[in-house]
Amino acid sequence: MPTFETLPRFTTDLQHLTPDQRHAFRQAVTAFVHDLRTGGPFRSGLRVKGVRRASGIFELTWAQNGRATWSYGQEQLPAARHVVWRRIGTHAILTNP
Repeated sequence: MPTFETLPRFTTDLQHLTPDQRHAFRQAVTAFVHDLRTGGPFRSGLRVKGVRRASGIFELTWAQNGRATWSYGQEQLPAARHVVWRRIGTHAILTNP
């Protein structure tokens, strides 16, 4: 089972989302975690890709204009990926992922 942590900026960003946006994000995370668990590639609907000019940081698309940035952190449990959630919001978060 993957583990995760959130950076303070992510927590602040999350508070600015509407309840519907938070729900859409939670649904995307369910799929994201499933893909992490199985070790396969991320499903195309999540549009996971690296952030340009930000080595080691990835973006996940959870709505048409909904993005979350994340990176891998140090494993907390043996053989379990650790995800660090960095930012969440619109495409604008990519200027400072």
